[in-house]
Amino acid sequence: MVTDGLVVVDKPTGWTSHDVVARLRKVYGQRRVGHAGTLDPDATGVLLVGLGRVTRLLRFLQAATKAYDATIRFGVATTTLDAAGDVVDRVPMALTRADVEAAAQKFVGEIDQIPPMVSAVKVGGRRLHELARAGVDDVERPVRRVRIDTLSVEHLEPGPYPRAEMHVECSSGTYVRTLAADLGVALGGCAHVETLRRTRVGSFTLAEARPLEVIEADPAA
Repeated sequence: MVTDGLVVVDKPTGWTSHDVVARLRKVYGQRRVGHAGTLDPDATGVLLVGLGRVTRLLRFLQAATKAYDATIRFGVATTTLDAAGDVVDRVPMALTRADVEAAAQKFVGEIDQIPPMVSAVKVGGRRLHELARAGVDDVERPVRRVRIDTLSVEHLEPGPYPRAEMHVECSSGTYVRTLAADLGVALGGCAHVETLRRTRVGSFTLAEARPLEVIEADPAA
């Protein structure tokens, strides 16, 4: 059985990153297991999980650049900035692909972000998602400087609430949910992330990632 190593997981939707770590502890019979770079429960894709001595290297892997494929719904805002939240606003937006592309280019480079309330960022020793669940919403959240290397429109489905398939390449610490919401505001309305799939962490891509059921069937592969 593998005791030290790096497992590249294709995280399924509905699982927290901690859920994946807990499952792999059982699969590998290893207590020292950790991950590099949290993925939201509804997000899928590349999650790096370290076993044994490799857990010491996770902080370096966590700092690696990331890439995502996101479906962004314009004209609809939610409490969590993704499809899991309650709808709080609707603003019909007649957008063209050129409109979205022009606005997206203004986000390329270094930008400031305010992390969403439903996130793992700590304020005063508590994670924001814990405060949000407790009904505390007047928290002063720290502004974070992040870098967007690529923000491209792959496809736009027109309509009163357009849906865009977008590709994002960014620095560690970037919240794609916040990026989508800010893009919606820049276009004169609002937006949220409908689906999110991480396609790369550093040099590790989906081509190397294995679904949990495949890992469970052959942990040593």
